[in-house]
Amino acid sequence: MIAGPSRLVLLGNPVSHSLSPAFQNAALRHACIPLTYEAIEVAAPDLGHVLALLAEDNAAGNITIPHKEAALALCARLSPLAERVGAVNTFWIERDGALAGDNTDVGGFETLVRSTMDGLPRGRIALLGAGGAAAAALAAIERWDGCEVTLYNRSQTRLARLAARFPVVTRTALTAEEAVRGAMLVVNASASGLEDDSYPVSIEALPYDAAVVDLVYRRGDTPWVRAALACGHRASDGLPMLIEQGALAFEKWFAQPAPRAQMWDAVTMPTDA
Repeated sequence: MIAGPSRLVLLGNPVSHSLSPAFQNAALRHACIPLTYEAIEVAAPDLGHVLALLAEDNAAGNITIPHKEAALALCARLSPLAERVGAVNTFWIERDGALAGDNTDVGGFETLVRSTMDGLPRGRIALLGAGGAAAAALAAIERWDGCEVTLYNRSQTRLARLAARFPVVTRTALTAEEAVRGAMLVVNASASGLEDDSYPVSIEALPYDAAVVDLVYRRGDTPWVRAALACGHRASDGLPMLIEQGALAFEKWFAQPAPRAQMWDAVTMPTDA
């Protein structure tokens, strides 16, 4: 990468709800880096053109829904992790002008699980969803000792395709309730709860001692996570994953430690009325 990007952006559609600008700008201020991280809504047909223009500006940034998989094909250079996941969420421009991509969601997911369970699990994990978030979770889980995954997705075609890519998936399920049986960790990597208060699986279906992580995030936890906590489960929404993937991206862009405390404060401290 050239010595520091000249511009930082988040590309997605929609992006107005994202907390990334809040914590990335807090990190930039703390590190005395004179840049502003901006969110740009980009329609799918325009992604290639926008990335080409950003490359001319020596920009760097993040890619979010629904462009992560499309961005993979647009990068000239990819990290092994991005290739394994099949998606890019972090990009920058190399010294020769090449667009480079990585996937920091994998590290973000591992941090989320560690913080929820006080370490990494051993045993069966239920994974609900078969998109890019699920692939990032599987890329993390396959590196953990003693774990097997039961995978569920409403589309059996997408489920079969993802299961074939990751041997750590040893079972597939026809229903979410079937998937969570015997699981010590239940992961929602689906869109359930993203735009409404729906649950990916009922609380009653969860094993009594299962931990719960929801890759969807909201201020104050998602309804599913709040319900799981109320029933005594260890549970967290996707905010720790969001912060950590952003911190890992910051470290790639600037080759210095990310100010994680300030990033957390930016999205958790009360704001003035």
